[in-house]
Amino acid sequence: MSQHNNIQTGGRQFAGQKFTYMEDVQNYIKGFGVAAPQILIIIQAFQVVIPVLPGYLECAAGAVAFGSVAGFWCNYIGISAGSIIAFFLARKYGMDIVLTMFSEKQYKRWCRKIEKSRNYERFLLIAAVLPLFPDDFLCYFSGMVKMNSKKFIWIIILGKPWCILAYSIVFGFIK
Repeated sequence: MSQHNNIQTGGRQFAGQKFTYMEDVQNYIKGFGVAAPQILIIIQAFQVVIPVLPGYLECAAGAVAFGSVAGFWCNYIGISAGSIIAFFLARKYGMDIVLTMFSEKQYKRWCRKIEKSRNYERFLLIAAVLPLFPDDFLCYFSGMVKMNSKKFIWIIILGKPWCILAYSIVFGFIK
């Protein structure tokens, strides 16, 4: 069994397919042939807007399928686009959409953590740079607070690549 077969998703559903391993996602994406990079970008944007699979899974699949550099660009473009879409969806639909996507318990927990932060923009930038933060939630949350949209977009553009780059380099070596 190869090393990347050990990365499990917990058997989640996506686009009518059941994925049990990262390799399944990789094969699904590569099955689109020359359109596969565009499909990965769309999947990455979609998984931020509607969090179905863990974000690292598609990052890993993209890096393994397309290599560290091309995988990085597909992941970065898709995740950034999805983050910006989530921000504007929350700006338009507010709490209704946030509580549709996330539990009230998760919302309250992160509100308490964010309230303790003296500077939300700095907190968001750090969260964007580091792995394992609830980035999808924070994109929606940012759309509900009075954060300037240009500032949010710059934080995503400048902060997101670092974590995605790390994933892309690490998982690119699995190929």
